[in-house]
Amino acid sequence: MREFLPNIDTEKLKRAFQIKEAYDRGELTLAQAQAQLQLQVKSLQPYEVALIEQELKPEVEDECRKEDIQAMITLFDGVLVRERPDLPPEHPLSCYYRENDKIREILGQIQELVQYPAIKNQWLALYEPLSAWRKHLQRKQNQLYPLLERKGFTRPTTTMWTLDDFVRQEIDSAYKLLLSAEETSVDGNMSLLTAANEEKFISLQADIVADVLDLMQKEETVLYPTSLALITPEEFELMRRGDQEIGFANITVNPPDAAAETTTATPGTAAGTNAGTAADISNFAADLAALVGKYYPQPQAGGELEVSNGKMTLEQINLLFRHMPVDFCYVDENEIVKFYNDTPKRVFPRSLNVIGRNVKNCHPRKSVHIVEEIITKFRSGEQEQAEFWINKPDVFIYILYTAVRDKTGKFRGILEMMQDCTHIRSLQGSRTLLTWEKEAAPANNEASAAPSVGQAAAVPPEKVQKIVPEEINAETMLKDLLAADKNLKSYLFTLSFKFRALDTPLARIMLPKAKVSDMSERSGIPLNELLAKLRAYFADRQK
Repeated sequence: MREFLPNIDTEKLKRAFQIKEAYDRGELTLAQAQAQLQLQVKSLQPYEVALIEQELKPEVEDECRKEDIQAMITLFDGVLVRERPDLPPEHPLSCYYRENDKIREILGQIQELVQYPAIKNQWLALYEPLSAWRKHLQRKQNQLYPLLERKGFTRPTTTMWTLDDFVRQEIDSAYKLLLSAEETSVDGNMSLLTAANEEKFISLQADIVADVLDLMQKEETVLYPTSLALITPEEFELMRRGDQEIGFANITVNPPDAAAETTTATPGTAAGTNAGTAADISNFAADLAALVGKYYPQPQAGGELEVSNGKMTLEQINLLFRHMPVDFCYVDENEIVKFYNDTPKRVFPRSLNVIGRNVKNCHPRKSVHIVEEIITKFRSGEQEQAEFWINKPDVFIYILYTAVRDKTGKFRGILEMMQDCTHIRSLQGSRTLLTWEKEAAPANNEASAAPSVGQAAAVPPEKVQKIVPEEINAETMLKDLLAADKNLKSYLFTLSFKFRALDTPLARIMLPKAKVSDMSERSGIPLNELLAKLRAYFADRQK
């Protein structure tokens, strides 16, 4: 291994190993060990830590699981070089880092979601990409580890592989428990997570989050930087092609340049053969498309479609859906969510992960019986509509479920419609003359206009004070910050996905009471860090 690494100081590595061993045995305090490392070692590259493990540290069973990476990072603080390499996005190591970044987002959402009643679709939306992370582990085990072995670095194969499998099994066990609710019961009804299974599933999440974070930190602290030092650019380029065969988790990776492959392949090799095969497939696809088009004509791009009362292009239909002032969703006769409109008038957040799911899995277990009753009575024809509403001091949400039937009266599904009716309920008297709200209510006096979602409309504009960045503190009200800068909400979205709650009508319930300290607690951003970002934001805006 060492022959592939630059300028190895064996005595320095021995000193680092001895100091760590003495600290682990309790012979040195943390401060003493850190002081000796600073004095005697001064600096350690990640590949030097890997070489210590490979040559000086005896291998023990399950050592990668037992190794406390955070404790090691703390011990070597100020000595160990910890920088993410600056690599092109398609580089094999960049792909590993990018996948980990996506999984960190998922883990953050898991930590948030465990606080609430389990809604199965929400968990499936998280566990599908988390389960897909197995491709990340498969590439490591089948692409990266073998190449490192050839360089003499065998520890990943003998120790980290065990941790990979352990973490994958943890995720699989929880995922299977979640999916078990989609299996049909003896009587043919859709089963749901039992209370016991839900409790078990939730109880697994803390360990899964901790173990996945631990594995990723071990990868990024030692494994990837060491791989970059050991593996040549040519070997990484070959790795890219094998990585494409296995696939990637939750990221898009462009394949190696086909032209480059053609120039590097000799005549008669697989590269030339594959090119011919691809051409044959392309020709066959074109012929098949022409044949289908002959007997089953399809509208051309931008062509009009026959609808019940007129003709519209697909673009026009999508525009109409998007601009409807209501939020609606369609569930078909098989109880599968098929569609929701992408309207800015969104009442509750939605995710594309809901499409194709059983509608029962979109609700907490305690309310599923209501969903089942609606479906049963709609399907039988006993009922045609079901109304609900949420009436809070600052918001009124109306929800209407309507049975969808064809011309023969056959049940074809359910249309769910939701609307924020707060402004509508506030109207009084009559308006029969054309009045433009923007002209009637200038930007600095919009008290009479309908408050937009997430805005601090409850704060009279004349009472909004200019924000002094240095005076923002834990007690500063979020509504005052939002009222002072209309673009702040968009900025908060970049800090944490949890601030997306500001984009729902229910935000108006939270805004009157929310302080910066509440923002910190809710988002998970440390208070001092959040204060620094808010102060910097307003300082920059006032330049």
